[in-house]
Amino acid sequence: MYELSKEFRFDAAHTLDRTVDAEPSRRIHGHSYRAEVVIRGRPDPESGMVIDLGLLDQVLQETRDGLDHRFLDEITDLGPATMENLSSWIWRKLAPICPNLWRVTVRRDSDNGACSFYGAEAA
Repeated sequence: MYELSKEFRFDAAHTLDRTVDAEPSRRIHGHSYRAEVVIRGRPDPESGMVIDLGLLDQVLQETRDGLDHRFLDEITDLGPATMENLSSWIWRKLAPICPNLWRVTVRRDSDNGACSFYGAEAA
């Protein structure tokens, strides 16, 4: 069994309705994020690859483009712009193309926070 991982970065703005630090969170503010995508499986006997990295790079770029320098509140299928929702949103974009998708982790370097999503099967 192998695990192959790739990261991409994106910067985005959002608002958030919460009870702690409510006022600053309700104002438009931004974060720098890192998303790590992990593919797990056995290499294809013919290609020797768990997934073609060219294909993975392509789908990661398309996913990044949907988030980078965006106002996350305007992404209709995201929900509140939490790390939880970001990791599951990225999963939903990748899963149809990456059948061996194992984990998506979203990190915010500013507060050392991270959230990992393992898909519906793990729930």
